[in-house]
Amino acid sequence: MAGALALAVLLAVASLHAEAVWLDVPQSGTKCVSEEIQSNVVVLTDYSIMYESHPYSHPTIAVKVTSPYGNTLHHSENSTVGQFAFTTAEAGNYVACFWVDSAEKGSGVSVNLDWKIGIATKDWDAIAKKEKIEGVELELRKLEVAVQAIHQNLIYLKEREAEMRTVSETTNSRVVWFSTLSLWVCIAVSVLQVRHLQGFFRKKKLI
Repeated sequence: MAGALALAVLLAVASLHAEAVWLDVPQSGTKCVSEEIQSNVVVLTDYSIMYESHPYSHPTIAVKVTSPYGNTLHHSENSTVGQFAFTTAEAGNYVACFWVDSAEKGSGVSVNLDWKIGIATKDWDAIAKKEKIEGVELELRKLEVAVQAIHQNLIYLKEREAEMRTVSETTNSRVVWFSTLSLWVCIAVSVLQVRHLQGFFRKKKLI
């Protein structure tokens, strides 16, 4: 029990952090990142070009974010810095794609991407001032929200597991049905071939 509680606390603390990555966007082509997110989750992302690697040129990028169903959630062109935010309407894989859209392409660009999901998007300083909480009470509040997020994520994973199990069982039943049908077709073809050969041999008076 204590081990499970400790694991839950560790997961809660880990879920408070945002994910910051650097993307190397090629001179031609597109670089995409994706994240599988459940529904009704806030996503907040800041992006900016790292000009340290391009001191003599100032390229710009285009950004497009799409939902699992292909809906465009954000589209920006000729950008050097920007932000997109949305609340997921459905569970699935959300994709953000970047490409260089300026004449000054150089050898590509490096993009700093600060991807925040769920409770990581919360402004805890503003919450602390509004609710007049600080110190241990604030940390406990963070852990409470994190545990709630983990609980929702576990429910989502359980639902996905049930869906995958249903799909697997359906696929297995179809494979069994197709295999049985194939076996009967092979038997029928074999019987027809035997009868055809028998008729041929009788016609030739070989049997």
